[in-house]
Amino acid sequence: MNLHLNAMGLLCALGSGAEQVRQHLFGAQEPPPGHGVRSSTAYAPHMPLHPGQVAPVTLPLGALADTVVLPPLAHARLQERSRGNAMLAVALAQIRPAVDAAVSRFGPLRVAVVLGASASGVEEGLQAARQFQALSRFPDDYHYTQQEMGNAAVFVQRELGLRGPAHVVSTACSSGAKALASGARLLRAGLADAVIAGGVDALSAFTLAGFSALESVSPSRCLPLSAHRAGINLGEGAALFLMTREPGPVRLSGWGETSDAHHMSAPDPKGRGAADAMRQALARAGLAPEAVDYVNLHGTATPQNDAMESRAVAEVLGTAVPVSSTKPLTGHALAAAGAIEAAFAWLTLTDNPHGRLPPHLWDGARDPALPGLTLAEAGWAPGASALTSTPSSGPALGRPVRHVLSNSFAFGGSNAALLLSGT
Repeated sequence: MNLHLNAMGLLCALGSGAEQVRQHLFGAQEPPPGHGVRSSTAYAPHMPLHPGQVAPVTLPLGALADTVVLPPLAHARLQERSRGNAMLAVALAQIRPAVDAAVSRFGPLRVAVVLGASASGVEEGLQAARQFQALSRFPDDYHYTQQEMGNAAVFVQRELGLRGPAHVVSTACSSGAKALASGARLLRAGLADAVIAGGVDALSAFTLAGFSALESVSPSRCLPLSAHRAGINLGEGAALFLMTREPGPVRLSGWGETSDAHHMSAPDPKGRGAADAMRQALARAGLAPEAVDYVNLHGTATPQNDAMESRAVAEVLGTAVPVSSTKPLTGHALAAAGAIEAAFAWLTLTDNPHGRLPPHLWDGARDPALPGLTLAEAGWAPGASALTSTPSSGPALGRPVRHVLSNSFAFGGSNAALLLSGT
């Protein structure tokens, strides 16, 4: 059974919508001035961490300008007015015509919603707690159910008037990827004819403090796979797909999910669960490892994740396939990361005749302890048959991309790999 991603909506640090994000993903070696990465040493903006200390983060393009304004959600119930749901509303609006057509064809009982989320309403709750501490009353625009984990799926379901299955997957940083796999299972089981699947997470000082306590936050732009890597940058965003059995521009051809439960926060250093998830995705798609044209790494720039993942990729796919981490461009959007990076795979597979690849931005300092993966850096090309590439241009295959593997790994050993294919 073929499962297709018929439409895609996206909001992240690179912009809003397929065309704006495509331009900034493939068209520049740094994000636009004033947004995300500005240089090798600084992000804009910064969030307070402790008194006298800030950490670099990324916000959706337009959060600092007027190109994107998050909707106030005045029509929604108080329980559903949150920054996360506002980002979902932006992504949903981009695919609303396709979604409405699917609802018209299949009926509201046959359209499901499956989202990945982990920080639902956390910042709203934090601000409310601060006001309560100071004034002994909560803000008028706060309701504790804004923090319910299933809030995002309920919001989308109510926005669309749907009555089919609706739930949230919350497995930390694998959530967005696992939401697509969960949606695929609903379609294969005949429990739905269409699924709105994806992920969302909003930045919070609470989340930032938690990762800081784990000593996992980089003081400057993150450097995946570098010998100098020092941790993550946090980001936020939302990505949604309309998934059906009907033909579309991209297929979800395979997926793999494992749980190695090695440690509460650290990955299995041998990468066994990660490797097994990739093998499952290949087997489900019926593809040999050499068929994969590009890998979007989880690539958090933490010492342990990058070591584990690079070993797993080398073991399953070898070292010749081009790979990159897009987290220097977007920050780590946590539960939304897997969905956002699946959206980057969608962009790589569509309207891309020269096979341009998301670039790997780093300082160029290879870690000799890691396998020598082929990094899709600026100027990379696979050979004379490729599109002419110079250090000032982005990496490209020189032909359309056929299959993309996207990895997402999470605390507790929750591993997910998605294999997306062109049609």
